[in-house]
Amino acid sequence: MPVMEQEHKIQHVEIPSSMSYVNLLLQSGRQFIGALKECKDCGFASSWDTLQAHANFTWMEFLCVILCALAWTGLRMATTTWIFQPFSKWCQLRPKEAEKVPESAWKLLFYSCSWSYCSYLLFFTEHNFFYNPSSSFHGWKSGVAVPKEISLVYLIQGSFYAHSTYATLYMDAWRKDSIVMIVHHVVTFTLISFSYAFRYHNIGIVVLFLHDFNDILLEFTKLNIYFKTRGGTYHKLNAIITDIGSVLFSVSWFWFRLYWFPIKVLYVTCCSSLESNPNIPFYFFFNVLLFLLTLMNIYWFLYIVMFVVKVLTGQVKEVNDVREYDISENRKMGVHDHSKTSTRHKDTMNSKQNMSNGYVKKKKA
Repeated sequence: MPVMEQEHKIQHVEIPSSMSYVNLLLQSGRQFIGALKECKDCGFASSWDTLQAHANFTWMEFLCVILCALAWTGLRMATTTWIFQPFSKWCQLRPKEAEKVPESAWKLLFYSCSWSYCSYLLFFTEHNFFYNPSSSFHGWKSGVAVPKEISLVYLIQGSFYAHSTYATLYMDAWRKDSIVMIVHHVVTFTLISFSYAFRYHNIGIVVLFLHDFNDILLEFTKLNIYFKTRGGTYHKLNAIITDIGSVLFSVSWFWFRLYWFPIKVLYVTCCSSLESNPNIPFYFFFNVLLFLLTLMNIYWFLYIVMFVVKVLTGQVKEVNDVREYDISENRKMGVHDHSKTSTRHKDTMNSKQNMSNGYVKKKKA
């Protein structure tokens, strides 16, 4: 939905280096609210017309996303069966940890590759939007051709998050924040799809870069947690790496998602985008989704803070993953008999029948 006739109100909005983090957030919020008040032609009819006029997404591109999503699922199954599970067995991990290794190993492999490629584009090519994110909207035009190297990023990431929505339901361990994780995947897939269709791909690769790095540290740390005890022996090196990884993960989460993301993305999408084009399409839609993504980042950061507090107060004796609160499949399906759920969960864990993490959950007879 376009922002109507604001040329006389929009000032130059390059990110001021002297402005504080809070002021940047307040200014971007004021810009967003001001644009919303000035929008006199916002509604479903206008949005539909804007979608038809500016969205560029072919059926062939949609088919490629679907096929690649299926390919991710098949590749995950293959790597789990032929690499991750045999490796866990060879390392003589305890059954509970061995079940969790494939999921973390798969995600570590993907995020390491995807983040490395985004880093290459942002720091070693002409797409240096990280240093000057405001330039990502300079010269924006509807329907402009997307560079092939960026199209590849969008194909990889879009199809992966389509796969991940399914995987969270049927392949990953079910945790107490899994509902939020599903919402996150849907929001991310929507942002990826629409930002590609409306040619907001320049700022899009900055968003992906700022989020994937934390997932690398998270999965790497979780794997070291699982490998601390193997072959009946406690390995101090993995414990030390776990502690270091947890600290780096906590700091990087705040720095990448709660500091850089608002400054380099939210401020730019709320302010710089209007400078480039006061009638930029779907301005409110994208910014609402980006703010929703920020709220989820804050939600997960609260998990991190609470866990750190427990460690410092002695409630937790060693570092573990704050998301490792698996819920039995019965509770996932809506059964609320807690005593039966607890018993069944314990039994299935012992018999290794509750899930084959990283593959497809096994159904109980």
